[in-house]
Amino acid sequence: MTVTHHREPVAEILRAMAVDPEVCGELVRTAGAHSPAAAPLPEPECRRQVAAMITAAGEWFATFGGVEEQDFAAARLLGADRAGRGVPMTALLRGVQAALTRAAEITVDRCRSAGVPDGALITAVLRLKEYGDALERQVISGYRAAERGTPHTPDAIRTRLLRRLLVDGAPPATEDMASAGIRQDGPRHCFVSDIADPARTRFLARGLSSPDGIFGPVDGRLAGLCLRVPGDEEIGPGALAVLSPPTPPGELRPVYRLCLRALDIGGRRGLRGVRDLTDFAAEIALAGQPLLGSYLSGRLLGSLDRTDGFHQQLALTALAFLDHGRRLDQTAASLFTHPNTVRYRLGRLHQITGESLPDAPSGPLGTLHWWWALTTWLRQDTEPAAPG
Repeated sequence: MTVTHHREPVAEILRAMAVDPEVCGELVRTAGAHSPAAAPLPEPECRRQVAAMITAAGEWFATFGGVEEQDFAAARLLGADRAGRGVPMTALLRGVQAALTRAAEITVDRCRSAGVPDGALITAVLRLKEYGDALERQVISGYRAAERGTPHTPDAIRTRLLRRLLVDGAPPATEDMASAGIRQDGPRHCFVSDIADPARTRFLARGLSSPDGIFGPVDGRLAGLCLRVPGDEEIGPGALAVLSPPTPPGELRPVYRLCLRALDIGGRRGLRGVRDLTDFAAEIALAGQPLLGSYLSGRLLGSLDRTDGFHQQLALTALAFLDHGRRLDQTAASLFTHPNTVRYRLGRLHQITGESLPDAPSGPLGTLHWWWALTTWLRQDTEPAAPG
């Protein structure tokens, strides 16, 4: 079929994409994958913002007016919203650019299915690029306006100070600390949580902030610096937070990154409550050497088949055995099975791999190597696409 009127098909395709939950969800996930700082933000809200911007693009294609004359309110609101949540500008733009690229790919696929000729398709792609560039400028405009609009509110002052200390790594002047209500600039605990809901973040930041500590949104999560350690009941049920040892201001940037890694590890393990950063020391260190972990896994567990459910069960049992100090009874209780079953699985693991778990008297390094190999093997099975 030959299509002679090309503005209307592209506009209709964009309108259909705006109300397609699968398309909006894919664009949100794409943006989150390329902008981890924005990933914790509520997905329903992100979907609404994506749908609004696609709708605006469809209206522009329908009229074919000047791009700067179009309604970019949704883009400006997106920028302002992310600025208020402490999401870095660079992280925001990475997500926006990735989503725009994926939206263009989907649009092209649907145009081809609708019979839009290649010549008209090239024009549409160029027009989409023009629209995307304008949208990025409006996102930046909204972000900058939000930064300028509320420079003296307590929430904005705390957010800027936290970003300067945790992300930029630049110790602020004494007067900046005083403006945020901080009495002194000595060592403080770095606090990072998985709390991303804006209303809850604002409520907790105001409640936890004091002359001895400041809290606010950083990279889309509730973060803070404090002398007093918040309790589990203060952050609420279901939340996970990581707390560093007291750290001087000049060392906060690398410590913040370690806390983020610990938060990711704790989230994968299903942990809750306020946890000490040092609880994750071994896992963070081992995660920094994925290639070595893969080699070790291949040496000790190379005979196991990832597609075999029984082999996965053997690896999980061995890991639980090490996690519970080689106690058969505790391992069995954690797996809801009998100690004899645990003993049998460990024996089968030895038969299949030709390797046996080290005895306690053999020293900690042998145990560490097995724990690392098992963790790597199981994670590769559940996360095959994860980068090394």
